[in-house]
Formats: sequence, C-alpha cells, structure tokens
Amino acid sequence: MYRTLIPNMLTSSNLVFGMCSIISTFNGSFFVAAVCIILAMIADGLDGRVARFFGVSSDFGREMDSLCDLVSFGVAPAMLMYVFYLHVFGYFGWVAAIMFALCGALRLARFNVNTDVVHGYFMGLPIPAGGCLISTFIMLCIVVPLDLNSLGIIVPLAVMAVGYLMVSKVRYPDFKGKGEKSHVLSLILSAAVGIAVLIVGKNAIFNAILFDVFITYAVFGILNTTVSLFSTAGEADNI
Repeated sequence: MYRTLIPNMLTSSNLVFGMCSIISTFNGSFFVAAVCIILAMIADGLDGRVARFFGVSSDFGREMDSLCDLVSFGVAPAMLMYVFYLHVFGYFGWVAAIMFALCGALRLARFNVNTDVVHGYFMGLPIPAGGCLISTFIMLCIVVPLDLNSLGIIVPLAVMAVGYLMVSKVRYPDFKGKGEKSHVLSLILSAAVGIAVLIVGKNAIFNAILFDVFITYAVFGILNTTVSLFSTAGEADNI
C-alpha cells in the first residue's frame, strides 16, 4: 500500500503548497507565496519519479498530477502576480493574469493528449517552469528590490508572453538526453542573459540564481527553436 501512498502524497503535496501560496498571497505574504510555488515544483518533480521507482504509475496519478499543476503553477502564480503588481493596470491586469492561468490549462490538456506523439522534448514551456519563472521574479523583486513602476506595461505583457510560451510550439529540453540538438549560438546567448540577471541581482545572489534558472531556460527554448528553423531552411536551400 505504501508504494502507491508515497507518490500520491507527493502529488497531493503539490496541491497543498499551491493552496498555501494562494492563501499567503491573500494575506500579503508574497515571498512566502513564491516559495510555496517552488516547493510545489519540488513535490511535482518527485512524485512521478517515485511512482516509476515503485512501479505504480497510473492514469489516475497522471490526471491528479495535472489538476494539481493547474492550481500550483497556473492559478497560484497568476493570483500572486496580480496582487503583487498587475492590479495597478485595472482590467488589463485581469486579462494578463487570466491569460496566464488559461494558457496553463491549455498547456496541460495538450500535454496529456500528446503524450504518445511528442517525444524527446517539451512542446511549449512546461507549466511548472512558467509558474516558477513568475514566482522567482517576484522573489527577486522583493529582495533587490526592483522598481516595477519603471517597467510599466512591460510587466503584464511579459506575463502574457510567458503564458503564450506555454501553448506555443517552441521546443524545450526534457533533460532525458534524447531531445533536439542544442545549438552553440543559443547556448551562448542564453548564457549572456543569465550573466546579465546575476549582475542585476548581485545583492541577492540566491534569489537571482533561482530566477536565472527559469529565465535562461525560457529564453534558450526560443533561441534554440529559432536557430533550428533557420538551420533547417538553410539546409533546404542547399539541396
């Protein structure tokens, strides 16, 4: 019985942390809310591995995992970002937050139906990465602190862009060693973005590193997919 109980407890922990994040947001504890999303990601990363280790992977577990992911990495980050800053944009802030959560739901639905079709990479930014990108950005803003008013409308547009990335056809590494080729140019440019983030967040290096992980991953997928398209087009022209 413990073989199914442990992975199910980890999956449930994902949802528990997601709810803790939402409640913390309502209480104005933005840093705690962001940390809870990170903890949800850790629980989400462990449940599948533990289930496979015990040989108890099931359709029930996969469906439960998706439902928990929607709360922890779709709704919770959207609510956190809205209360933290998007509310100053009125209804446009509503649109940005809702679009992020909706794209997260669409991302999960597409992932579930394409499990037997897409192999070796993630089609679109994985929702845990999208949610953690938002939460670690807020963690960095709180500690540095960053003046979001100076960015203005860029912030809601960026949130919407992250939402779009989740439902896009941009290809992201799945870290299983069977994905598409990583182009040198993509790695160099992504590394440059990462270094820039570390320079900006040097006074809160731990938070900067956390944000760096997710922003460089998001940027790398865009760059690598773009370079791959140009490479393919160039090869076709040479035939």
